[in-house]
Amino acid sequence: MTSASSARTFDVRHVQLARAAFAALAAIMITFSPDHSALVGMAVFSGFAIATGLVLLLAVWIVYPAGRRWPAAALGGVTIAAGMVSGLNPVRTVGGFFAVVIAWALVSGLMELLAGARGLRGIRARREIAPGIADARPVVDPGPRSDSRDAVVVGAVGILLGIGLALVPAGYSLQYTIEEAQQTLTLTGITIGVGLFGAYAAIVAVYLGIAGFSPRKDAPVTAEAAASVPAEPKDPA
Repeated sequence: MTSASSARTFDVRHVQLARAAFAALAAIMITFSPDHSALVGMAVFSGFAIATGLVLLLAVWIVYPAGRRWPAAALGGVTIAAGMVSGLNPVRTVGGFFAVVIAWALVSGLMELLAGARGLRGIRARREIAPGIADARPVVDPGPRSDSRDAVVVGAVGILLGIGLALVPAGYSLQYTIEEAQQTLTLTGITIGVGLFGAYAAIVAVYLGIAGFSPRKDAPVTAEAAASVPAEPKDPA
């Protein structure tokens, strides 16, 4: 029997790959940019956030079935809002970068983590109450479980980004000299902050890229499916 997810042209793996692509682009732009100023950091974050938010909002209609749409809708709305705010010129300052990115990272990370944890609890509860599932062989793990686990990991990484940025002093400044190059450079708080966002984008790109290319389980475990699987014959002895 063909599942609902397989009947769709787009599924969760396409959402993950699209998010990975935009995160990779943001990581590359920050890594190879010699300027880690607030203007550059906000510009990269704005593009990343708006593109990611659009992917999530489109997924509400073309990927997720009814009952699983609210996390993508909420996360997409928050992310697009952060991207639009970060595109405003008055906000493209050192303080603006830290305020917007920290708020987005903590809120979106918590939302995604809670949505993933709720998905894991729901799958576990359905497995426990499904009639006959204890005796069914083989037991197939549902596809949404791996998606929920991915959401927990990405949400946790987002929260760590917010905490890491909150610990960086925005006004930090340290001059250091590279003797071999005979250059004196300055390490600032915004340089560290933009670098942390670049590291976050790289981690998300790699993780979601691997998740998107990983094989999915065959079908979800439901009460009807579990009841239809014959139990192994019991030993008369």
